[in-house]
Amino acid sequence: MYKHFFKRFFDFILSFVAIIVLSPIFIILSFLVLCNVGAPIFFKQKRVGKNEKVFTMYKFRTMSNKKDKDGKLLPDNQRVTRFGRFLRSTSLDELPELFNILKGDLSIIGPRPLLVEYLPYYTQEERHRHDVRGGLTVPEVLHDNVTPTWEEQFSYEVDYAKNLTLWLDIKILFYTIRILFKRIKEDYGSEVRKPLSEERKDWLNETGR
Repeated sequence: MYKHFFKRFFDFILSFVAIIVLSPIFIILSFLVLCNVGAPIFFKQKRVGKNEKVFTMYKFRTMSNKKDKDGKLLPDNQRVTRFGRFLRSTSLDELPELFNILKGDLSIIGPRPLLVEYLPYYTQEERHRHDVRGGLTVPEVLHDNVTPTWEEQFSYEVDYAKNLTLWLDIKILFYTIRILFKRIKEDYGSEVRKPLSEERKDWLNETGR
């Protein structure tokens, strides 16, 4: 009952209240992003949600539009600004996702919503991560692992999707508060992981998918 009804009900109510309460912070952060990163304020990107449905996800921008001499964007790790790293390490860049939660694209808790281009690179077992909505806060916080490998992340997420309960979500919420301090201490915002499409390119060719 919780998984199929009450979870979505709680998501709607809590995201609606959070948007109202945090509206002053939204305004302040929007101004700071404009001053430190530039326009546009929001980063928009297609992501994959429940049942592999594609939606547009919103975040505060953390990277500049700096380009090389040929007019091409510099690598991500060279475009993340100092303020952008702060936003990432505190997860403040993810606050606009509250609007995705209100719409029903995301949940407060769930697997990390990833790029559409990653769809061919999941194993059949890993695709179960899409049996539930993606989340603002993710199952990996339970494992005290702020920078998991792709395999570790997918293992946590599939386990979550298969064993989702109210108690599990409550537990993740409490762990989220604790792990935020660890992320800040370990400079989580500077971590740029190798894209899944690059890491599993050879695997995709070998399996012939």
